[in-house]
Amino acid sequence: MARERMFADKLFLFLKGLSMGAANKVPGVSGGMVSFVLGFYEEMIYSFRKINYKALKLLLNKRYKSFYYYINAPFLVLVFSGSIFSYFSVSLVLDYLIDTYELYVWSTFFGMIIGSIYYISKDFNNWNTKNTISMIAGAMVGIAISFMSPAKENDNLWFVFFCGIIGVSGMTLPGLSGSFILILMGNYVLLLVDSVAMLFKTLTEVFTGDFSFLDSEQRINYLKIIGVFTLGSAFGLVTTSHILGWVLKRWHQIVTAVIIGFITGSLGIVWPWKKEIYKIVDNQILLDSRGDKVILNFERYFPDFSSTETWIAILFVLMGILLILILDRFGKDRKTYIDG
Repeated sequence: MARERMFADKLFLFLKGLSMGAANKVPGVSGGMVSFVLGFYEEMIYSFRKINYKALKLLLNKRYKSFYYYINAPFLVLVFSGSIFSYFSVSLVLDYLIDTYELYVWSTFFGMIIGSIYYISKDFNNWNTKNTISMIAGAMVGIAISFMSPAKENDNLWFVFFCGIIGVSGMTLPGLSGSFILILMGNYVLLLVDSVAMLFKTLTEVFTGDFSFLDSEQRINYLKIIGVFTLGSAFGLVTTSHILGWVLKRWHQIVTAVIIGFITGSLGIVWPWKKEIYKIVDNQILLDSRGDKVILNFERYFPDFSSTETWIAILFVLMGILLILILDRFGKDRKTYIDG
């Protein structure tokens, strides 16, 4: 029984990582918010903080087992195995669904974020002046980010490294979508679509014994880009988690209030009823290097309530809210089961 329970816990943690990885790739959805709702956010931050000078000493002294358990590697391995696996599975399905059923997908995410706001704020009762101002400030920042215009794509490796640091913030800051930030920085398609696709293709070829990619300058360049982006992400995870751990320890309520405000402000990013505003140069829509239209921003509008499509979308919003409530209930039941 104990072995079965341990296996179930590990599988559930892997699935949590899978959910976080999928969320990280969707613009407007925060992987950190998913980890917050699924109840492993603080353990994740704690684990990243363990990657420090003491951990380095253990590694240099070849005390690998001590290093493994000191950084809480059993937890990190399962979460990030799920997260990485999702990039080549669940996230690809999400890409297809967004292309095919865009309104309904965004409606579901919109509902999930509303449910997440309820989930985070339901046990937060200390709405004093300081916390209220913090919540309003977080909301204002979230709204401001949602109306920013994207920059131009830049494959300079130093900038790619910086994108890794900033993009991974969606995992450590609930409500902040790392993918959306990458869109604003102009590198979302380069880093999370093209480079990931090239990496997957390369790994598939290597697995079959085909090393012809070594003769392709373009392929090597993409591998350099995804490698540098990964290094930047790892660096960003460790540094931001140390900062966040220190901040959470001293100002936990204020940080929670800011997170509630930030997530609320970010609702504008995933508002389902919107259409793209394309960048126009010389009376023509500007195309990027892949021939895709360059999106400048989004025009948001209120839905037409006489349309059947609108009511279906509202149903998906409600389903998104219900999904978070089910996860909340499941988490409580599971905690009771484990504690019992």
